[in-house]
Amino acid sequence: MGLIPEEHRRLVAEALVALDVRNLVLGIHDPSFPSEPIEDTGRGSPYTRGAARFLEFIRELGFTGIQLGPQGQTSESNASPYDSTLFSRNVLNVPLAWLVSEEGGALLSAERLASIVDSRPLGTGPGERYRYAFRAQRVALDEAWSRFQGERTRADARPLLRDLAQRFDTFKKEHADWLLRDALFEALCVEHGQRDWRRWSGQGASALDARLLAPLPGEEGACEARCREVLARHAEFVERYAFHQFLVHSAHQELRARASAWGLKLYGDLQIGFSLEDAWSWQGLFLRTYLMGAPPSRTNPEGQPWNYPVLDPTRFFEPREGLSAARKPGPVLRFMDARMDKMLGEYDGLRIDHPHGFVCPWVYRSGAPDPLRAVQTGARLFDSPDLPDHPELARYAIPTPEQLDRSVPRYADGWVRSLTPEQVRQYSILFDTIVTSSRRHGRELSDLLAEVLSTQPYPLQRVLAQYGLGRFRVTQKANLTDPADVYRSENAAPEDWVMVGTHDTPPLWRVATQWREKGTDRAQADYLAWRLHPEPEGREDFARRLAEEPGLLVQAKFADLFASRARNVMIFFSDLFGLFDVYNAPGTVNEENWTLRAPADYPLAYREKLSRDAALNLPLALALALRAQGEPVRTRHRELISELERVAGGLRRP
Repeated sequence: MGLIPEEHRRLVAEALVALDVRNLVLGIHDPSFPSEPIEDTGRGSPYTRGAARFLEFIRELGFTGIQLGPQGQTSESNASPYDSTLFSRNVLNVPLAWLVSEEGGALLSAERLASIVDSRPLGTGPGERYRYAFRAQRVALDEAWSRFQGERTRADARPLLRDLAQRFDTFKKEHADWLLRDALFEALCVEHGQRDWRRWSGQGASALDARLLAPLPGEEGACEARCREVLARHAEFVERYAFHQFLVHSAHQELRARASAWGLKLYGDLQIGFSLEDAWSWQGLFLRTYLMGAPPSRTNPEGQPWNYPVLDPTRFFEPREGLSAARKPGPVLRFMDARMDKMLGEYDGLRIDHPHGFVCPWVYRSGAPDPLRAVQTGARLFDSPDLPDHPELARYAIPTPEQLDRSVPRYADGWVRSLTPEQVRQYSILFDTIVTSSRRHGRELSDLLAEVLSTQPYPLQRVLAQYGLGRFRVTQKANLTDPADVYRSENAAPEDWVMVGTHDTPPLWRVATQWREKGTDRAQADYLAWRLHPEPEGREDFARRLAEEPGLLVQAKFADLFASRARNVMIFFSDLFGLFDVYNAPGTVNEENWTLRAPADYPLAYREKLSRDAALNLPLALALALRAQGEPVRTRHRELISELERVAGGLRRP
């Protein structure tokens, strides 16, 4: 890229080895990627030409991996990736410039792409820009489908197009089950005029549509007949849906190959929630009377009614054929296996979203008039043997009443105070499918990232411990007055993942401004001086300097990550580039959520901010972290520290 010194990546790699940091991962979601001007529809994609250059830039900086968000299909009215589909990919990510090229089959006219780019609503809000990109992308993909349809059966079809058609046929066969489910849902949405299947109504056969793949006893034949009828009537629609999925899956394969060649690991996001599509398609696997949410916690004191369905424990296994017979996986475990096989065929590792949802989910009654009140008075599915307000949950309880601590709230981490090894195995059933599939696909368990934040119930702690998996430590949230606080970097274990922030927190640069406004910047400086200046002599001067230089204080906060015992560090893109805008404000319905993008001129913007200590200076942070290891380490790596500081100083000069 020319703006980063050639030795930058080499020095960062050496410093990571010296600090025993195995993974340095950049977190960025699909919409946040930059695009080249000639391909920019107003929403980012990891598969565009601009994204390829961006990832090359990130590699040059020294990152070893990329953490993507969920990549399922979002709807026009809901851009949240955590409400997206589990199997279908988001066709908004199909790179239109690739479809214009010969390599992409020349399935899209250059004029169409230019029209989409030129017509972007630049002066409007993020919601309108997203909806424009959503509609324009669909128009472009429909044009590509029409051209593909018109050419693939011709006797003189181009060799490249014939190859594309063959690969499309193979794709349909390999992914027939979920393609059929998701395409059927989309066809029914057209028939009913809305996506919320819970509001579908009809006469005759269409009255079955809301439960077409989960018929009531006696409805099986009628539902099968209705499926055949809908699929026959919408055969072209179903084929087009599969083609759009083929395009976006092909683009993802290209990204995987590129990332692998660059030595970048690609991490996916195993979201805990279900889209409307998946809630309809898999509804036979769910409890009917409970939903999943987040309990009151330090992060969300009021709790959050997520409105996500809960997998039915009675369907984990098939009924036993005899008392001595081995348990066979039931429909829930088969679903989990299918989901894991698809994800691990597409990523090198996985972030496990809210892992307590797979181990001890917090549930509340569905249909409650006040969902927030309902989630606040909910309970954990497997931790409730005798609650008078949730007697239905007793059948799923794993601990006995004597194993509970009634002196704490039922959502507290210590509500369950003891478990036997057999009870831990019962809690681990769903999580075991994640681990088993990871091993089957040849993945390292260290590439499973358990997003444990402020809530780590005792059952979850035990399940993670049996596999040696760590948790997240989000250091911007650290309580500096509590030495035992889970977010303090000195409490991190080697298997943990440390970060200054996530996609759900304000960027560190905004937080640092709030420190100054609230007068807490000196406390941060004192803490970081204690962490980074091991010798008492000179520590006070270092703390004073941190307090006086806001940019250096933030660089020290980054250095604190690398100075910890954690072997895994993650940086969200807004923290890297010194941005102030928030990517997502949890618990809010806001059209600005999920829309923040990396700067279009990121190389120049990043370099300019480095000159003002207003973006992450990675060599400086690593040099500070190496100095924090004490005199023996400083002596052993004196030359490396000197080189890092030289490069860091060059980056800080205009």
